[in-house]
Amino acid sequence: MISYISNCIIPILFFAILLLGWKQKKDTYQEFLKGVTEGFHIVLDIAPTLIGLFLAVGMMRASGFMDFIMKCFSPLADVLKIPSDIIPIIIAKLFSSSAATGLLLDVFQQHGPDSHAGFIASLILSSTETVFYTMSVYFGYIGIKKTRWTLPGALFCTMTGTLASILIGNLILNG
Repeated sequence: MISYISNCIIPILFFAILLLGWKQKKDTYQEFLKGVTEGFHIVLDIAPTLIGLFLAVGMMRASGFMDFIMKCFSPLADVLKIPSDIIPIIIAKLFSSSAATGLLLDVFQQHGPDSHAGFIASLILSSTETVFYTMSVYFGYIGIKKTRWTLPGALFCTMTGTLASILIGNLILNG
């Protein structure tokens, strides 16, 4: 039933917008084109930031830096009772959700999606935000240079979401 409803929502919204525009005597096609043009300009404005972030994450993975981070933080992972494979996912998620998802797929291939590592990593990805990506794209687009308390607040929230995911995952998996 949900699948049927979700397949019907987009056409219903499309025709509702057209009907509303027709009723208000607006040229909905021109408004649509104006919105597409604005969206395209936004993409062009944030493209350098996105390319830089993707390049940095790719370099970190290719250089072996993620393996180095895993070795450095494995004692902390042991204390938190999580597999050390999750540490790179936590760090990558701060910069790129797609990179973190790629690392999650690696964990799924190694340990399986229903494993301890797979379950906790999935919880972490669902409970945290791409802090640096979000800040650089949104603040960069608007031109904000002084972020004040945004970064410490976002990092605190991400840390809280990560620790809560680990705690909840360990409680569920260990009874």
